[in-house]
Amino acid sequence: MFVAEETAHLSEAQAQAAPGEMPFDSNTVREMARKLAAEPYKAPSEDLPAPFNDLGYDQYRDIRYRPDRALWAPENLPFQMQLFHRGFLYKPRVDMFEVANGVARPIRFNRDLFSYQNMQPPPPDQDLGFAGFRLHGPINRADYYDEICAFLGASYFRALGKGHIYGLSARGLALNTADPKGEEFPVFRSFWVERPREGVNAITVHALLDSPSCAAAFRFAVRPGPTTIFDVECTIFPRTDLTTAGIAPLTSMFWFSPLNRTGRDDWRPAVHDSDGLLILTGRGERIWRPLNNPRNLEISIFSDVNPRGYGLMQRRRDFASYEDLEARYEKRPSLWIEPIGDWGEGAVHLVEIPTSTEIHDNVVVFWRPKDPLKAKGEYRYTFRMHWCDEAPVDPGLARITAVHSGAGTRPGLRYFVLDAVGGALRDLPADAKPQLDVSASRGEILNPVVYRNPETGGWRIAFELAPGDARSIELRAQLRQGEQPLAETWLYRWTA
Repeated sequence: MFVAEETAHLSEAQAQAAPGEMPFDSNTVREMARKLAAEPYKAPSEDLPAPFNDLGYDQYRDIRYRPDRALWAPENLPFQMQLFHRGFLYKPRVDMFEVANGVARPIRFNRDLFSYQNMQPPPPDQDLGFAGFRLHGPINRADYYDEICAFLGASYFRALGKGHIYGLSARGLALNTADPKGEEFPVFRSFWVERPREGVNAITVHALLDSPSCAAAFRFAVRPGPTTIFDVECTIFPRTDLTTAGIAPLTSMFWFSPLNRTGRDDWRPAVHDSDGLLILTGRGERIWRPLNNPRNLEISIFSDVNPRGYGLMQRRRDFASYEDLEARYEKRPSLWIEPIGDWGEGAVHLVEIPTSTEIHDNVVVFWRPKDPLKAKGEYRYTFRMHWCDEAPVDPGLARITAVHSGAGTRPGLRYFVLDAVGGALRDLPADAKPQLDVSASRGEILNPVVYRNPETGGWRIAFELAPGDARSIELRAQLRQGEQPLAETWLYRWTA
């Protein structure tokens, strides 16, 4: 894990700190969060003068940060930073600091940092502050600074690996997600970005999170590449007992796929930023759960102890799966969460929210501890985020690469077809045939078969489901050889 540079001369830095500056070390934000949690919550300022208080989407996009004013741009360092203007959905003020030699220095708002297109800029002495920031660096070409990640809006952030375009997002913390009393959205109030070092392909960001229910300190060590890695340390200080906290939450969009096109009159074969939830349990079972766009809110809970990983995957990487030259869904990153250390008992929660368009993020995934996070306590989670094409899991098991569904052989039946490719299936002798285990929580499984698929070099699973009067059924399928799994476990919730 990348470790931030620590200064050995903090006392000297303290002595030299100018007004507005502050000494800074690896514990500074954690102590801020601890003290903040002991105080009553105070929402960040959203006050903005006209016309910035009422900006629409297009007006907000017309306010552009000037690339030539990017922080560190003249110094030929591995990273540059640009700031986001406040307005539109991003009104809360976020304080920004640069950290160097044990001192944090405020980054001051200046209207000359931005081009305002057809808008009147604010007065030169008006301090609007910022809404967030983004980091740039050479990731696709050595001679161009691509956008690597962005922190903007509440506690949302997202990142890219090589060849990706933005898709799913992550959040600092999820609170009361899908709870009838309403969700609480924590916000990042301040960021401290460590000055990049020459020749080092890593940069460290510290963040202070706040909400009515808790405060928290984050440290992100960011390493861009073909897979961009975030090493994350999160320390939570609850103000109240947190019974519905979501750790390392992910948010994505799923509209439809070949498995579920009901009511989707669209020319494209599939529309989604992610197509499935992948889980590697503490017992070593690998689970693949295709996503759904249900008619009603659906919550799936996967109980576990010390999970090895989970994430939202964009598994189909060919253009023909989407046929969209503008959205380019085949280029959206997957995001894999790898816990570091023991997370204890809890569950991976999957929330699927109905949507009728592709503009809404309607899928949320997070880890929820079994026991509440108690008020006045301190809870630390360490994990690694992989913004990737494929999750870094053992390739020994075959993957479920395609799932299709349609009408069965008689009215009322549903027909399912799954393709399993790679892994242990590649090594089966020519005369061997995997055993198929298919089950349903209700209804009846009919005509289960497994046979070779010469087009993929793998095996095809097919079966029919007779749901009867059931409105919701949990399906499970796996290929085995004796007691040894040959492919990941396929799970799916069918709804009438």
